[in-house]
Amino acid sequence: MTVTKKKVKFHAHGLQVAAILNAPKHAEEKKQNPAIVCVHPGSSCKDQTAGIYAGKLADLGYVTIVFDASYQGESEGEPRYAEYPAARVEDIRCAVDYLTTLDYVDENRIGVLGVCAGGGYAVNAAMTERRIKAVGTVVGANIGRGYREGDPIKVLEEVAKQRTAEARGAEPMVTQWIPNSHSEREEADMTDIDLVSAVDYYRTSRGQSPNSPNKLKFTSVDSIIGFDAFHLADSLLTQPLQIIVGGVQGAFGSYKDGHDLYNLAASEKKDLFVIEGASHYDLYDRPEPVRKAVEKLGAFYKENL
Repeated sequence: MTVTKKKVKFHAHGLQVAAILNAPKHAEEKKQNPAIVCVHPGSSCKDQTAGIYAGKLADLGYVTIVFDASYQGESEGEPRYAEYPAARVEDIRCAVDYLTTLDYVDENRIGVLGVCAGGGYAVNAAMTERRIKAVGTVVGANIGRGYREGDPIKVLEEVAKQRTAEARGAEPMVTQWIPNSHSEREEADMTDIDLVSAVDYYRTSRGQSPNSPNKLKFTSVDSIIGFDAFHLADSLLTQPLQIIVGGVQGAFGSYKDGHDLYNLAASEKKDLFVIEGASHYDLYDRPEPVRKAVEKLGAFYKENL
């Protein structure tokens, strides 16, 4: 299917968010098109894996929108490189707002798809955003859970000291999500499959983008540590739910998060699909795992939107 790709902007909590709108050919003539908000991972951007899924779902006939998170990429927001879970969730609501202003989108047929941390944010938004009628996740991760598995109290103490320093005029501290190269990773003796693949995806020509510079505002980590993407899923997440994970497990824990979400969700209609032989990052861009995921998602959204 021919898809029209257009750069657009929408407002979210006082900021302009940069997005790409994908519209199937003749969408404006149909008037009642289903639409899907696609949400990128932490550290990522609209031009990477979420954009791949947005394009493939548009090929199946869905209007899709994918955007850079507030404070990141081409979107507005200071301080730069901040990862604020509450803002990430609000971005999704505002993307839904934008879709409802398009006269060729059926406001009663809007879904969401999130990848990695974007999956956790998508789930969290859907709990209270009832305009979202169907929820999909690909290697969806609860980012707060990931950050709490280290030594969260020590990190929070460091954040507290840094906030005080910056309040007194120190330069903002910007750190990294992952090592900047394989040599840096090897020097740090990081050998887990998810970390190896993360560097390969984000820091090489495989998936590298100028809108995803591997920078994180350190003082925003406190809000990540205090965030539980799945909190209240047992009572508020009632929409149809499609969870997709890779069978090869790594340190990022999306396999476990997928199972936890499946067990927690109040959704009467829910499915957990494991793609055997695929790792977390295989489902970002590797043709065969992505094909299987899109096939599953296409059937899910067709039935529920």
